[in-house]
Amino acid sequence: MRKRTVITFVVTIAFLLTGLASAYAQQDIRFGVLAKRGVAKAQEKWGPTADYLGKRLKTRCVLVPLKFVEIEPALKNKEIDFLLANSAFYARFKDQYGLTAISTMINRKKDIALKEFGGVLFVRNDSSVKSIQDIKGKKLMCVKYSSFGGAQMAWRLLLEQGVNPKKDCSTFVQGGTHDKVVLAIKQGMADVGTVRSDTLERMESEGIIRMQDFRIINKMEDSYPFVHSTRLYPEWPFAACATTDPKLAKKVAKYLMLLNFTHEAMAASKVYKWTYPSNYADVTECLRVIGML
Repeated sequence: MRKRTVITFVVTIAFLLTGLASAYAQQDIRFGVLAKRGVAKAQEKWGPTADYLGKRLKTRCVLVPLKFVEIEPALKNKEIDFLLANSAFYARFKDQYGLTAISTMINRKKDIALKEFGGVLFVRNDSSVKSIQDIKGKKLMCVKYSSFGGAQMAWRLLLEQGVNPKKDCSTFVQGGTHDKVVLAIKQGMADVGTVRSDTLERMESEGIIRMQDFRIINKMEDSYPFVHSTRLYPEWPFAACATTDPKLAKKVAKYLMLLNFTHEAMAASKVYKWTYPSNYADVTECLRVIGML
């Protein structure tokens, strides 16, 4: 009887440990990413990075494309372990939800490394709008009010030039995605649009638009290879959420920085490399100027 009891106990413990190990092994890592051009584009762009991380971590890494309005609920409800979103989301929510930047994305044009990005104000080439002051009384379309490159950068620029988009424009509307804003301007559905730098160039490379059909307002003449109207700000941070194991976060940062720009994940995302986290103080200041903080 005693022998049978011992055997039963051992089998039970083994079963429980196996179950716990299995449950742990099946615990997915959820990688939230801002779907600034829509879910399909996000899957295409960031899916290979999620697959790469999953292989290196030997755990399934699930890509979670998020609309602008879905970022805060995902953080609040602890639905994701990591977040890749625009710099303003990080600056706005890092203290409130305990985000920690573990790496910063370095963008690229061909083989040129770009650690910053800007905002673009643009109109159709046949528009009467020539300057920032001409935007008064016109219909201005941004991506979302929460889009850093597609709204907030230009918003700050306009305020500093004496134009309040909420008061001085006939309407200040949201297009939803960067592509929709560009196409709305092309089709004459709005007078002026704003998107993040590199949007127009990438849409042209995809055969969707022609750059020559648009004119840039307040075009900055510098060495930055993408057209832009605003000052430049640090690129998107890859952030660990408050409940994410710090050891896991260190591993993810390490594996991101080990990626070579020739890797398929980097080719899909058009990222040159991942580096140490940038200083996002100027992003915070931008949000203060436009009243978001």
